Formats: sequence, C-alpha cells, structure tokens
Amino acid sequence: MFDRLYFSMRLYGSLRRGVFCAAGSSALTALMAVGGQAPAAAAETSAGRAIAAAPSNVITPTPVPIVRQPPRDVPASREEAARFLMRATFGPTSAEIDSLMSLGYGGWVQYQFRLPATSHRAYWEAADKAIKLATPTAAAGQDQVWESFWNQAVNGNDPLRQRMVFALSQLFVVSAVDNNLGDRPRALAAWLDMLGDKGFGSYRDLLEAVSLHPMMGLYLNSLRNQKADSVSGRVPDENYAREVKQLFSLGVIKLNIDGTPALQGGVAVETYTPADVSGIARVFTGWSWACPLVNASCFNNGVSGISQDPDRDIKPMMAYPQFHSTEAKSFLGTTIPAQNPANPAASLKVALDTLAAHPNTAPFISKQLIQRLVTSNPSPAYVQSVAQVFNNNGAGLRGDLKAVLRAILTHPEALQRSDSAGKLREPVLRLAAYLRAFPHKSDTGWWKVGNTDSNTSSLGQTPLRAGSVFNFYRPGYIAPGTQTAAAGLSAPEMQILNETSVAGWVNYMRDNMTAGVGQFIAATATPVPGMNRRDLQRDWSAEIALADNPAALVNSLATRLLGGPAPGPLHAELVNAVTSLSVPVSLGPSNITAVNAAKRVRVNAAVLLIMATPEFLVQK
Repeated sequence: MFDRLYFSMRLYGSLRRGVFCAAGSSALTALMAVGGQAPAAAAETSAGRAIAAAPSNVITPTPVPIVRQPPRDVPASREEAARFLMRATFGPTSAEIDSLMSLGYGGWVQYQFRLPATSHRAYWEAADKAIKLATPTAAAGQDQVWESFWNQAVNGNDPLRQRMVFALSQLFVVSAVDNNLGDRPRALAAWLDMLGDKGFGSYRDLLEAVSLHPMMGLYLNSLRNQKADSVSGRVPDENYAREVKQLFSLGVIKLNIDGTPALQGGVAVETYTPADVSGIARVFTGWSWACPLVNASCFNNGVSGISQDPDRDIKPMMAYPQFHSTEAKSFLGTTIPAQNPANPAASLKVALDTLAAHPNTAPFISKQLIQRLVTSNPSPAYVQSVAQVFNNNGAGLRGDLKAVLRAILTHPEALQRSDSAGKLREPVLRLAAYLRAFPHKSDTGWWKVGNTDSNTSSLGQTPLRAGSVFNFYRPGYIAPGTQTAAAGLSAPEMQILNETSVAGWVNYMRDNMTAGVGQFIAATATPVPGMNRRDLQRDWSAEIALADNPAALVNSLATRLLGGPAPGPLHAELVNAVTSLSVPVSLGPSNITAVNAAKRVRVNAAVLLIMATPEFLVQK
C-alpha cells in the first residue's frame, strides 16, 4: 500500500505542478517500487484465477503560440489518427484508426453523421424486462443506465455521437444525485437519447428539447412553475430562467466573437440583469407533465383520476395556459406583450429564439464544446473560427451542431501540439479509453460497471451524477499553486483532482487489472459459466506472450494507450521497471502456472504504470 500511495502522491505532485507542459517521466521516480512489491500482490490475487474467454463486444442498436499548418484531410500517421480519435470518440481502436486513415478527417466525420443512433432507453427497457422475468418484484434502476452508457461508449456503432452526448451532458446538466431524477432511471436513459438526437441537429432545437424535458423541469423547478399570485405573494420560480442564460446559452459576461470578454472602460460587462431573469421566468410558467387532461391535477401530479400518460417522464412538458403568466415579459431587449388569453407556446418560442440568436451564444457554447472535446485553453482564433461556423454553417443556417462539431475537430489548432494545448482526462474518459484499448467481455452481457462515485475505490465520477447543475467542475477553473495557473491557463478537470482521487485511481485500476472491471457477479444456484467474478474480463494471452520481451511489451501497450510509442525517457523507465520483475525459467508443464503468473504480473505492472503517467492522463 505504501508503494502505491507514494507513487500516487508523486504523480499528483507532477500533475499539480503543470498539466499542459510536456509531461515527462519525473512522476515515475517510484516506478521501481510499484513494479516490485505492488504487482507482486497482484500476482497472488490472479495466480489461481482462470483467464477469461476471448473478448467479444456486445453492441447495442497565455497560451504558447501554435505553428499553423495548412489543414490536411488524411492523418499523417496512425499516431496522429489515434490522437484525433482520443478527442472524437471515447478512445482509439485499431479498427477506427483504419477507418480514419481510409476516409480522412472529413470523410470519417461525415460517415459518423450518417450512422443511426443507438438507444439507451431501449437498452434500459430490455434490461427491465429481463430483470422482471427473473424476479417479478424487481425492476431496472440507475445501474442499468450506467450499463448502457458504458456499453455504448466502449462498443457502440456511433462513437462520435456518443462522445458528443457525454460532452453535451456536461453543458446541459441534470443529475441523478437529485432523487427526483434518480428515481426515474428510464427517463435518464431517454435524456441521453435526446442529447444524441438533438446533438447532431440545431442548437435551437436542442435548447427547446432541454427546456421542455421533464427531467430538466424537475431538476431546475420549471415543471409545475406557476404565474405570479398577488394574494399569496407567489412569484414565478427563477431557477431555470437563470441557468438557461448562465449555463445553457449566454454566460454571465458579454463576449466578443472570439470568446474574450467585451470590455467597456476596461471592465467586463454582465450579459443580463436580475430584471432579465424575472422577465424570462414568466415564460417558463404553465409547463408541466404530459397528460390527457389540461387540469390542475394533471399539472400538479401528471395524473387526473384514471387519466395519465405512462410516458410522462420522457415526453416533452405540455402547456397549461391557466397557470401561465399573462403579464408582459421583458428580457434581453425583447418584450412579449401582455397576453389574453395566455399563450405559453408563443412565449417560449420568442424566448428561445432570442437566446439562440444572442451574439454571446455562439462563442459561449463553442468554447465550452472545444474544452470538453479538445483543449482547455483554445486560442481566441480557434474560438472565433468555430463561433463563426455556429453563426453560419456556410449555407445560412445558425446553430448547426454538425458543422460546429466538424469545425472543432478538424480545426488546425486541434491537430497541432503545443505546451498549452490539450486537457486533463477526467476519470470517465480514462476508463473508457482503457476498455476500448483492451476489449473486455461482459460475463452477463449487460456491462455491469455500476456506480463509480467513490474517489477512494473507484473513478470519483459517474455519468449523469454531477454534484450540481454546474457539472463536476467549472470550465474556467484555475488550479491554485500550479505552473498551469502561473501561465494563466485553466484546467477544469483539476477541480476534481486531489490526493485522494489520484490514489483512488491507481488503486482502482490496479484492482481492475488483477480482478476485472465492474460489479462482482456472485455464483448462483444455477451455475453460469464465468460467474463468481467481476463482470468485465479480458483475455491477456496476447500481452502475456510479449512479456519475455519488455521493450516489445511496452511498445505494444503504449501504442494502445498513448496512441504511439512512449517518449524515450519514459520508455526506458517502463522497460527497466518491467524487466525488474523476474520470470522463472520455464521447466515445462511442471511450472507453467508460475511462469504465466509472473508474466501476467509484468503485463499488469506495465499497463498500470502507463495509465498512471501524465502522458496518459493528459490528452494532448
């Protein structure tokens, strides 16, 4: 344990000193310790365990100036292709690299746009049916949402769409930490489907789908929101009215097209005022559950007697004019005149049109998508280039998210390396990259990764379980006391990085290497082959075959995890660490188990050490 924690602290110190600088092997000074004692313990755990069956996928339907180069459509190398796929998917695979090398950047992106979307809700419903068949009193829950997420992230046929879904889920945040949402897992799966559908459409349509989704309505109190009442003193709830501007469209500071603050007299200017919040809050009154009747009972409960819509958790909220404000609604220089009768749909259209057309929206949304996919510190020129595409896709259309995504991924700055480029990989992306690099088989077929909230024994991050509407971290977070901060660079993902989470990551992946990934599936009364172990297992025989040649082993593993060979000093340290782990001389059948166990220790150590280096943890 001491060796693992010591290595973790050295790694933490290395990351804290500077995320985006060229991360060297200084964090690996404890390699020999980790390569010795800790993997030896791993050998004890895995020595007697049967190797899993061959993998099979279960697929369900101040910045430093960058030297500019003319845009190229075909990657110059497989390493460059792998780096592109680190941004455009949950991690490169050999097959996807082949596809990208054949189609080129533009062709690959266009091909991805044509692929049909896979459905998280369909996966959840199939799991629910299977669970109920086995145990009629049971039902699917949140775990089945995570199962679908991980299955699609790792094995899905539409990797670009699924990566976009995860990025959008961190801009338009709902969280299952809130029990109002956590108790509706089918609706959470449908939320992911909505992001996948609208994420390849127009921003304006996405904003409307978000605004009317009952999960957002529950999360930010726009569902059952009522007009003002002078007798009781009630006023419309302003929660969603505030966040739809602050987080989902404009941001709080007026921006130039390149994302820099639009200063007046050297001072940043706020985008909206409290009066703007109060004015637009009136728009978001009179919306509630989809229901057969338009009455108070349906508005409040989604049910009126025996009348109800069983899909009310997933259908867009419907308008209840009797609860909608008829007062004039003024915000952002726009006024919706007083209404008689109330017209919620007309009010909503004006409000969303105004937000989508606001000059702040293009740079605000564009920069955040760049941060989620490519780099934490895009240059103003990069932001401006993407924002201009947001404003006009070349055919006069505004908010074309396909065009925006293509512009983000194929911009020259995205394809270049620099000391300020890149982003810290958040935990979900690390595990996904590992599972795509080394395909695992699910014993159950259901990809039971489970909740990964714990930062001591797991990832410290679960999709759709952010602590608040502000996501797991802020887009402008600057880690105090770091070289990154001294250079004026933000590092959003470092907000969830600390001594505990770094140690937790190393320990979690050490356990994954030795025992498999995910939930433990206990033996049942009717034995099922492969049970009584963690659900996701890999056959490491190909890597074990390389264990007699540490340099070849390290090269093979680094190519999968880093996109190419490890830098020279790191490669040397990794090879030395692996070599230090002795393998007995083979005496034939008499000691084959001990020989293979020792080779597996070398594989485990090499993979773990690579995944704990800044070279892996920082996406460049």
